[in-house]
Amino acid sequence: MGKQKIDIEYPLATTSPAIIWEQISSAHGLERWFADHVTEEDGVFTFIWGEPWTEQDIRKAHIVDSVKYDHIRLKWDYEDEDDDESYWEMCITKSDLTHHLNLTITDFAEDDDIDGLKILWESCLDNLHRASGL
Repeated sequence: MGKQKIDIEYPLATTSPAIIWEQISSAHGLERWFADHVTEEDGVFTFIWGEPWTEQDIRKAHIVDSVKYDHIRLKWDYEDEDDDESYWEMCITKSDLTHHLNLTITDFAEDDDIDGLKILWESCLDNLHRASGL
């Protein structure tokens, strides 16, 4: 069974792509809303959820493609991952109707994981709004 592509569009409370770009493309920005601790070295982000004195979930993702103020595409580094098609992307888009900015998240999940992945992203996007006002 292959993975399904999902897209989540989140309206932003800013007209400046530079502000959102800092939140989605830097370790400091991602640490504010996506993971407890984030580092970046040579195009590889290390995401850590949990505190050092507790059980931690540590994941690495490398940058596949990045265009400043437009999008960043990453791929999780899984040892057992054979799927070269899957990635996750955060893209800054502009609504043709309202001219406001949106953050569009693209990710992939198995059929039985789609709802959970959507809930996870919505929670992260709520964290983004609380942390930055976006």
